[in-house]
Amino acid sequence: MQQVVRAVVPAGSGPVRDTVTLAYDDRHRRRLAMATDGGTAFLLDLPQAVLLRDGDGLLLEGGGVIAVRAAPEPLLEITGDLVRLAWHIGNRHVPAQIEPHRLLIRDDHVLADMVRGLGGTVRRVTEPFTPESGAYAGSRGHGQGHGHDHPADHG
Repeated sequence: MQQVVRAVVPAGSGPVRDTVTLAYDDRHRRRLAMATDGGTAFLLDLPQAVLLRDGDGLLLEGGGVIAVRAAPEPLLEITGDLVRLAWHIGNRHVPAQIEPHRLLIRDDHVLADMVRGLGGTVRRVTEPFTPESGAYAGSRGHGQGHGHDHPADHG
């Protein structure tokens, strides 16, 4: 009988049986057959799609937790005038991880050129990616829309 997960719990909510390591795009799920890093099959069957964050726990119906780990991904580390650079990146609706001394975005040569053109520094890194979920995403959700109308071209 396949194990089933019907709830996401905070880290430390029970004994961890295994881990599942997922890239950012793979952490927005509702229902999917999955396997842990140790090879144990399970069914993720949540009431609604949620953005699984690094450290979250997937509560097995029979007890125990599968810990979610964010997989390393190719990213761009951006430094410079972060307020200005974050505004330009945000204007393009690109997921961004915002930290005190850098921004992280997915590796994209067009955005890298834009950042350099704005005086920023770009360095390629491979790290787990945990971008901001957005103001309209709710407490656990993944913002698909962003709550306002505007033309598609942001210039």
